[in-house]
Amino acid sequence: MLFVNADDWGRSRAETDAALACHARGAVTAVSAMVFMEDSERAAILANDASVDVGLHVNFTQSFSGGNCPARLAENQERICRFLKWNKYALIFYHPLLCEPFRFVYQAQADEFLRLYGRTPSHIDGHQHMHLCSNMVIDGIIPCGQKVRRSFSFQPREKSLLNRVYRRSVDRRLGRRYHLTDYFFSLKQCLLTQRLTRVVELARTANVELMTHPINPYEYDCLMSDLYRGRVAAVPMGSFARLPAACPRSCNRV
Repeated sequence: MLFVNADDWGRSRAETDAALACHARGAVTAVSAMVFMEDSERAAILANDASVDVGLHVNFTQSFSGGNCPARLAENQERICRFLKWNKYALIFYHPLLCEPFRFVYQAQADEFLRLYGRTPSHIDGHQHMHLCSNMVIDGIIPCGQKVRRSFSFQPREKSLLNRVYRRSVDRRLGRRYHLTDYFFSLKQCLLTQRLTRVVELARTANVELMTHPINPYEYDCLMSDLYRGRVAAVPMGSFARLPAACPRSCNRV
């Protein structure tokens, strides 16, 4: 099955509206929502009215732009932001002094999602993929049994051996606690490398997530095109509710 997920739902009015238009056309099957952002409240209403499959897009790298962000949450968010932005490799380092801030900021966003949508998220991923930073993965902050976005999928020569080994180790750890798709790709990269057809073919025999940001004109134009509809018509497309829901057996042993 192919899961086409639009990130950054609720970050701004323009991003929400672009994703909603793609969802209405059937080009996007799910979205990942940011909370405590300028369009979060309106986006939740739109999603519930249109029965959109919504996950939580956990944010650790951008200041909250919504008017209802508590001061303590904003302070902890800024501490985490400073750490994750100090170096592009910061996410691989575990920061022992930020254990509680990470837990607090994650839980605040999960609670706000429940308040806005009246339901738990169908899946969980992260803004700039920071749900995969070491503090989140090692401490297992996301509750066990959730449907969580894996690392990007690459062919052997696309990234260095060290990069691929690190990603595999993260995915193995995630797989012991969470439900993952078999592959994860970015629509932007697929368009740049002309491999969208390959990704669609994989979805014939595996569960594949394709991430998109419809606010980007070239991605939006692709999603709304007849060519895209023709390519994906041959494979089933669905929401994250179609992934298995049972808790992994090893969950309590991790």
